[in-house]
Amino acid sequence: MKYSDLADKTAAELQGMLKEKKTELFTLKIKQKMMQLTNTAEIKAAKKAIARINTALSAAK
Repeated sequence: MKYSDLADKTAAELQGMLKEKKTELFTLKIKQKMMQLTNTAEIKAAKKAIARINTALSAAK
């Protein structure tokens, strides 16, 4: 996901995406604690996606 993809979305859509990504991050962290996560780079990607969405939200306001 790139910032340019997020720039044209509405604030409501961004809020929905943010909630979805935070849930995904939570799930990934739980899987890591239980030693079920095989690709730990997914956590980093989820964090970056959350940061991009937050940036787009602050720019939309």
